[in-house]
Amino acid sequence: MTIDRSRIMSAELRSKIMSAEDAAALVPHGANVGMSGFTGSGYPKAVPLALARRIEAAHARGETFRIGVWTGASTAPELDGALAKVNGIELRLPYQSDPITRERINAGAMEYIDIHLSHVAQFVWFGFLGHLDVALVEVTAILPDGSLVPSTSIGNNKTWLDQADKIILEVNSGMNPALQGMHDIYYGTRLPPHRKPIPILGPGDRIGETHFRCDPAKVIAVVETNAPDRNTTFSAPDATSKAIAGHILEFLGHEVRRGRLPAELLPIQSGVGNVANAVMAGLEDGPFTGLTAYTEVLQDGMLNLIRSGKMALASATALSLSSEAAILFNRELDSLRNRIVLRTQEISNHPEVIRRLGVIAMNGLIEADIYGNINSTHIRGTSIMNGIGGSGDFARNAYLSIFMTPSTAKAGAVSAIVPMVTHVDHTEHDVQIIVTEHGLADLRGLAPKQRAAIIIDKVADPSFRPALKDYFDRACRFSPGKHTPHLLEEAFRLIKRG
Repeated sequence: MTIDRSRIMSAELRSKIMSAEDAAALVPHGANVGMSGFTGSGYPKAVPLALARRIEAAHARGETFRIGVWTGASTAPELDGALAKVNGIELRLPYQSDPITRERINAGAMEYIDIHLSHVAQFVWFGFLGHLDVALVEVTAILPDGSLVPSTSIGNNKTWLDQADKIILEVNSGMNPALQGMHDIYYGTRLPPHRKPIPILGPGDRIGETHFRCDPAKVIAVVETNAPDRNTTFSAPDATSKAIAGHILEFLGHEVRRGRLPAELLPIQSGVGNVANAVMAGLEDGPFTGLTAYTEVLQDGMLNLIRSGKMALASATALSLSSEAAILFNRELDSLRNRIVLRTQEISNHPEVIRRLGVIAMNGLIEADIYGNINSTHIRGTSIMNGIGGSGDFARNAYLSIFMTPSTAKAGAVSAIVPMVTHVDHTEHDVQIIVTEHGLADLRGLAPKQRAAIIIDKVADPSFRPALKDYFDRACRFSPGKHTPHLLEEAFRLIKRG
């Protein structure tokens, strides 16, 4: 591992360099640790692994050793996976995607708080989540005055550095030094009743500083690393995702022609995953130019839009790139730096800004019901999948709130459109448009029974439509209430084949 010692320019903090094992030894049992990381970018690479080894050794001696892990969003196997594998996490928040972590949560062996991403930082400042003991944050460099150049994600790092009693820094020589200047760290937030408007009028507005402030006296360890992020793997767009993208592009074109969208659209937010990436690929081939993005995560499709000139600029809190896209990003970073802004997630997901800018929000789902309620987090109502992430921040405040999914799961055995969702993350009040490969249901201005008819007709898989229509027809006849008719004794019998 090649270490660039010149990345640590503060003599005071250079004196605190130590091994990952020595740094991990400074984290006590029961501590709440705020760790960097957002969708596999910018997470600490060495100390969590050393901490997992320490926890495993403690458990082998019959000692209890577990910590609380707070992050920006999902991280990587070297963090979530390693700590979950040794049963080292007592409580996790706010979003996760690691299979071992998910298994622990659903087995009842790990507590998990699923929380809107825009709420995390302010809840920590409010004191709602308890005390933050340690911040463990990856950075690109330490400047002479002790301030910190962020890495490939920002997430909640500003809050961790501000609120934690003690700070452990990982300085990653593997991060491109040209990242310096891409970030926008806003220090103007206040606690009620002293809040002021967030002064962002356009997606590219810079309102903060390019580095983190850091109190050197709180830094207890500096660990040097040289390791890449966990790059995301995207599947090539298949026929289903291309069809979904096509329906959305047709709809956006229709809205432009009706005068309800400008020709260059409005700022785009896109959730993570293959379908979302396929929509971005569709936009690259589509007629729209001068696009902008105000989103959480910049994926391959959005990077391609920027590189092609179709998208003028993008604001996010993290990168989530494939290996191939990461190579292109680093190769062209000097030219990309002025067209990409990475912000704290309390600003990238801020409801005030999202509503002011008129964001077009596009997110995925697990299941939708015939009235437009969305479950994006749970399987069969009880088992967590990943978490709500930032979809709620955007859906409730967007100019257009779009949810998209393939119409079936489990090789066609399960319908994504059901009579009643088994868990509600986004109520019908926050959902305007639902899209599957079969079509697009525009729910704006429709009453519940009207919504049900169009959802069944436009987006349900044809093989499930007869069962859904039968349920809806009987509910309209026999439900005690006729506003949102349901047969509650039948509603949670998931529609399956076989």
